[in-house]
Amino acid sequence: MTEVAELVPFDEAVARYEPVIGLETHVELGTTTKMFCGCSTMFGLPPNSAVCPVCLGLPGSLPVANRAAIEYTIRIGLALNCSIASWCRFARKNYFYPDMPKDFQISQYDEPLCTDGWIEVTTDGQTFRVGIERVHLEEDTGKSLHLGGATGRIHGAEYSLVDYNRAGIPLVEVVTKPVAGTGELAPVVARTYVTELRDLLRTLRVSDVRMEEGSLRCDVNTSLAPRGAAQWGTRTETKNVNSLRSVERAVRFEIERQAALLDAAQRVVQETRHFHEDTGTTTAGRSKEEAQDYRYFPEPDLVPVAPPPEWVEEIRASLPELPAARRARLQAEWNLSDLDMTALHNAGAFDLVEQTVAAGAPPSDARKWWLGELARKANETGVDLSALHITPAEVARVSALVQTGMLNDKLARQVFDGVLAGEGNPDEIIEARSLAVVSDDSALLEVVDAAIAANPDVSDKIRDGKVPAVDRLVGAVMKATRGRADATRVRELILERLA
Repeated sequence: MTEVAELVPFDEAVARYEPVIGLETHVELGTTTKMFCGCSTMFGLPPNSAVCPVCLGLPGSLPVANRAAIEYTIRIGLALNCSIASWCRFARKNYFYPDMPKDFQISQYDEPLCTDGWIEVTTDGQTFRVGIERVHLEEDTGKSLHLGGATGRIHGAEYSLVDYNRAGIPLVEVVTKPVAGTGELAPVVARTYVTELRDLLRTLRVSDVRMEEGSLRCDVNTSLAPRGAAQWGTRTETKNVNSLRSVERAVRFEIERQAALLDAAQRVVQETRHFHEDTGTTTAGRSKEEAQDYRYFPEPDLVPVAPPPEWVEEIRASLPELPAARRARLQAEWNLSDLDMTALHNAGAFDLVEQTVAAGAPPSDARKWWLGELARKANETGVDLSALHITPAEVARVSALVQTGMLNDKLARQVFDGVLAGEGNPDEIIEARSLAVVSDDSALLEVVDAAIAANPDVSDKIRDGKVPAVDRLVGAVMKATRGRADATRVRELILERLA
């Protein structure tokens, strides 16, 4: 039995059990053609329009390896501090499934291209080194569509369709070693690792890493063992988790679920699990306890891959500034503390802030808006910051308008509301909603005089030298102008009138 009626609260679960996590990340490479043929890899083409005899596995067709995909894989391996094999080969991974037209997948088995690397991630002020077991290259499978059922899965569906456009797209799998010692931070470490890997891949320009389009997919392995136990627990594998937030939620749920099983003296079954975005839960998929290993044998139609050492060194020399080094440089340039950097990274805001600064905003303003108002909007709608309907350039424009005095912070928040609602760019929203700050003296004096006349007692205090009382009149003017007045100028005008 693998399902439980009630979960163990997360804090109690990690107090009694030590979690161990592992992640297998599948990355569709951004080459223009497929791994072993010349078909297009463009996303969104009509079903089964980007296919040929090779990727359909028709008799007599022969594969030819994509050199660019091999180079991209080496770039990834070098950036992850891996050893690059001087000789490796492809294998046939044999299994029957409708989305595999050949009934085998060309992959790498016991001789991957990149092995034994690492990457460091920092969360809550702690740095964890995540070991990389292997980075290997393969071809992606097609896409099955199960129709007529309630869940979109094969169980209960009336019929299935297969789109082979994705079959043969170059796919890299990055497999971590088991990550222990993270304790209550295990879900956050998992999310931070995938975030760091995504940033690395984007920096290397080897993939667009769009999780919503399936070009970055993650399988999350989770196990629990009683604290102090000599052996790790039985792991489950949650398949195809497709957002950073969901990676964290999947680990958290599995920790709570497995702890409930162990508390009830039940056994955790080694199996695949399906993650449900709407509920944040997992359900059982396929048991892996009795499953036979896939049958692998060397691919007879492909020669071994033997990257010349000088080519590997050329690739190493061409690597761009990697995310960790870039963060260290910008932290110094922006004069940020480690705590500030942790906040940016945990919120997924670092790239957004960097792009906003590049668009002309001061670093302090960029941080303020992304970590403040926009982070609040993201939390309210349950999406990542990067998914908000606003660009760094638009945030920089609002920042510039505040700097020039055309907007104040209150009005800027209303502009953000309009942009997020799809009403247009900041300038269009200011005009449509009449949000610009009123700074014209003639317009302000009329409202100032009205506020003075309506508050004679406050006005007398100011005339008697009790200057702090001016704030009440400033508040009255701001209320009358719906927050559109220039508060600094209003204060000056009131003091001039009552001098």
